[in-house]
This record gives sequence, structure tokens and C-alpha cells, in this order.
Amino acid sequence: MILKYDVVVVGGGHAGCEAACASANMGAKTLLVTMDMNKIAQMSCNPAVGGIAKGQIVREIDALGGQMGRVTDATCIQFRMLNIGKGPAVWSPRAQCDRGKFIWKWRSVLDETPNLDIWQDQACELMVEPLPKPTVKGIRTIWGAEIQARCVVITAGTFLNGLLHIGRKMIAGGRIAEPAVAGLTESITKYGIRSARMKTGTPVRIDKRSVDFSELEVQPGEERPYRFSYLNDEYRTGKLKQLPCWTCNTNERVHAILRSGLADSPLYNGQIQSIGPRYCPSIETKLVTFPEREKHPLFLEPEGEDTNEMYLNGFSSSLPMDIQIEALKQMPAFRNLKVYRPGYAIEYDFFDPTQLRHTLESKVIDGLFLAGQVNGTTGYEEAAGQGLVGGVNAALKCDGTKTFVMQRDESYIGVLIDDLVTKGVDEPYRMFTSRAEYRILLRQDDADARLTERAYAIGLAKKDRFDWWMEKKATIEKIESFCKEFPIKAKEINPALEQIGTTPLQFGVKLENLIARPQLNFKNLSEHIPELKELLNTPENRKEEIAEAAEIRIKYKGYIEREKQVAEKMHRLESIRIKGHFDYNTIQSLSTEARQKLTSIDPETLAQASRIPGVSPSDINVLLVMMGR
Repeated sequence: MILKYDVVVVGGGHAGCEAACASANMGAKTLLVTMDMNKIAQMSCNPAVGGIAKGQIVREIDALGGQMGRVTDATCIQFRMLNIGKGPAVWSPRAQCDRGKFIWKWRSVLDETPNLDIWQDQACELMVEPLPKPTVKGIRTIWGAEIQARCVVITAGTFLNGLLHIGRKMIAGGRIAEPAVAGLTESITKYGIRSARMKTGTPVRIDKRSVDFSELEVQPGEERPYRFSYLNDEYRTGKLKQLPCWTCNTNERVHAILRSGLADSPLYNGQIQSIGPRYCPSIETKLVTFPEREKHPLFLEPEGEDTNEMYLNGFSSSLPMDIQIEALKQMPAFRNLKVYRPGYAIEYDFFDPTQLRHTLESKVIDGLFLAGQVNGTTGYEEAAGQGLVGGVNAALKCDGTKTFVMQRDESYIGVLIDDLVTKGVDEPYRMFTSRAEYRILLRQDDADARLTERAYAIGLAKKDRFDWWMEKKATIEKIESFCKEFPIKAKEINPALEQIGTTPLQFGVKLENLIARPQLNFKNLSEHIPELKELLNTPENRKEEIAEAAEIRIKYKGYIEREKQVAEKMHRLESIRIKGHFDYNTIQSLSTEARQKLTSIDPETLAQASRIPGVSPSDINVLLVMMGR
């Protein structure tokens, strides 16, 4: 059987779902190929979305017209804003989700998306026309279907030649109880695309009926009505039953039993050769890396509002199952422990992302896009952001018009993709706020300000989202203008300032000068300035969101402007295109490492060249001089 589409997306995980929706919403006739339609957007590990920097990515996906934020809001069972005690540049939203409801909400989104079909099957071969340049023709499946397409987006997650490990036991699989994908990697690498192996893992799943919660510390969620999506008034926190998480610590008895199993640990007996995630290590790695630690924190998290299954965050492991269970029973809360399944590790294939363009299209095979863990990343959010970019650019390539690329000062997704294609990976990549040099510009509160108009211009964001942003934008500007012009008299405001605990005024100022003070904000000032209180009460349905965005812009105005100036200087280097201008191997004034790295990556611009590890400022100066000639 032969099927014909514009875009085929291989893999129904977080990257694949966003890629398929984005491509279809852009008008491309799109097919999503997935092995199991009942596990669409499965949360293979933690049943949570967001976190440090990851929450900003989800806001960006939503601002662009993606779906992850809306699905998360609809299935949220706990919401927290992390880092709220620090500056707004690092505030990060995070939600626990109902795992089962998350899958079915995503399934309904896919079912309702025009131009999008779903085919349940397993891709086993990438079809390529080899001459004159390797070009995608489509895919073949294990059931004999031939699906022809102008573009193919591979989002296969951990399934490519996946191998599961529990102790010395090894079983081929892409996820527990699910088969690995054989053959697809080999059909891609034979054209010159480089692949390697990575490792990740997941913790034990616990039956909550066996847990003594009196021995745990409760960790409630936020009562304030946060949400991820700018459109989700109907899904503010509270739609589903809101549940707490719980915390506890390991102890020396736990550690002693875990150490007794290290000889059978795949990580330490030579069974696993590939590199695992540095920032989400297994419990056995923590013991080996930090032998002086007497305890390690664990977080017990619900999998849903109507299930007994719970996730033990912090206890990722591939030790033998009896060692895992016996060790946990040494903790008072788990003395009567029952588990649904032990933790396990998985090894899988990924492809060298330096062989990709910023559109996530392969430099080697025309029309092939790669997104998600196959690019060496880890995390649902990083995968979804890549999927959206890959899906958009696949649809644009079919249209033959333009590309969609985000800069480092424009989004965390832009930082992520630039890091991947410029620097590559030698371990699973995880996003942090510290990776972004312009994080004051990339706050979680202003993703729509940065991205919605761009997305609307290419047809990705729809009119309802664009109209809401324009309304919000006008209201923010109205508040900013009011604060800039509204006069404050010292004798009228000083009693309130003394009550709040900040220095009284010596003379009158504009309201924005007061808001710049750390102790002052819209909430405590509006109690003493009726005109401000009235202004902040409209529009009623979004007043918290709008007030927060406006206050941050006013309070941090100086920092924001300074960072914009720094970003603008870098844009000058972004405008100097060097791709195709040089044979780097012939430029003897470049360092040997620079010649090798520049030849391998072949950067598009001078700015990208400056971010390549091993390319020094003096190397950039050499290229600048040569461009001047």
C-alpha cells in the first residue's frame, strides 16, 4: 500500500505531537506514524511538565501556537512557580499532571487538528533518493506500508535500537514493555549521518497504599491561579483535584544495601558504555560521586487523581530489582513497600546535531528533519520545542517559501537549538536558565511578547491568540504609560511608605520610580493609590497576568534595556554571513582546532562561529579581517 503526504512525522511522543500539529496547522497534509495510539505523548519518566528553564520553553511553545501548555493546564493536578524568591528572569512554572488524562487530552487535540492523519505502525526504513544529493522520499513500515512524503520528521525518542537494563538483565525495548525500533538508524546513517549511543533512566513506581505518609513531609502546590497557556481561562489550577507531593530522605541503611548491589549495576560492571544525564543521575551514581553524603532527597509524586501509582523522583536506578526494593524498605515511610515496577536504564541511538541546520533539517539528507531525544537532548519540554520548530520548517519547505529560526535573545528554544547545532553534545542535553546569556529578556511572563506576532505572521499562531496578545499588549502599555506619568506627592504617600518599611520621599516623583523599589509593588501600592487600583482591575479575566507582566517591565526596565543593547551588538555579527565564503583548511592564521571545528560545523554566520567551542576571539578577528577584504 502506498500513501502520499506532504510531511510524515515518525514518533508520537512530545516532539512528534508538536511537530505533527504545527505542520498540519501550517496547511501541510501531515501524517503522524506512531507504534501505539493509546500512548500518544506518554510521560515515560516524571509525570510533570515545566521546571527551571523548561517552564519557559512551554510558555514559548504556547505563545507560538503549540499545544503542550494547553494540554498541561487541562490535566494539571498541582502547580508551582519555582524560584519565586529570586528575580523574575528565573521564575519557572511547573505542573504535576495526570499521566493518563494527559495522553487522552493530547489524543483529542490530534484528532481535532485539520490536515492531520494518524497511522499506527512502526517505521523501519527511511526512503532516500541518493542522487544528485540524498533527498527524502518517505518511509517504509514493518507492515509493508510505503508512505511517500516531501519531508520526514524523525522524533523517535529512545526507541532507536533501544536496550533496557535492570541489573544484569538486558531486553531490547524503547520503553518498558514496548519494542525497540530496529533498522531505522541504519537506513539513515548509511548516507553519512553520524550516530552514537546515550543512556537515560527512570525510577521505581510505588503503590501509594503501601506508603506511611505520616513519615513524609507534605509539599503542597500553589493556591494562586497560575497556568501555562495564555488562552486557558477554563483550565486554571483547580479543574482537576489538586494533590500534594511528598518529600523524604534516604539514610545510611539505604546506602549500604545500594552499595552491595554495585557489582551488578549496569553502570559500573561495564554493561552500559554510553553517557547518561549529568543533571539527573541515578541513585547509585549519587552514592559513587558523593560518598560523603549521609542522605539524598527524594520526592514522592502522584501519577494521577484516580490512581494508586506514584513516582519516586530522585531514585532513578538500574540496580537489580531486589536491591532497589530492599533498600527502599529501610526508610520508615516505605517499610511495607509494594511496587508496580522497578526502575530501569535504557540505551538508545541519537544523531550528531551539528549535522543539522537551525531549522533542524539535515545538512546531509534534504527534506529530513530530526527533533527531540534523537538529537541528544533530554526532557519532554526540550523535545516538544524542537518538534514544533521541525514541524513548522518541514511545512514551510513543502511550501517552498521561507524558514523559521529563532535567535538566542528571542527564546530558550532558540538557545537550545543553537547550542545543539553549534556545539553538539557529549551527554544528554538539559536546558537551564544559565545557558541563556539573555535570560532577563527570556522571562516566563513575556513569551507572547517575544513570539506571538512572529508566529501569527507565518500562520502558526491563530487569530484568537493574536487578538488576545494585541489586547494584552495595549493594556500593558497603558499601565506603563500611567506609571510613567502619574505624579506622587511625598506628603500623601510617606505614611504608607513608612508602614510598608521603605524610605520616605523627600520630594515628589513619578509612580514608576516607586515601583522600582524592591519593597514596593502593584499590590501594596494600589491600596494607597485608588487610580492605580482601578486601572489594574481591567480586563477582569486576565488582570493578574497583565499586572505581573507590566510590573516586571517597569521594575526591571534598566536591566532589560541594557540586555537589549548587548543583544543588538551580537546581532551585528549575526548579520555577517560566512557560510560558503571560506575554505577554512587553507587559512593558516586560524588555529588548528578552529580550522577543524569550522570545517566540521560550517557555521552560517560569524556569530555562530564565535560560539563554537575551540574557536577563539582571535580566530573571529581573522575572519572579520578576511570578510573586510
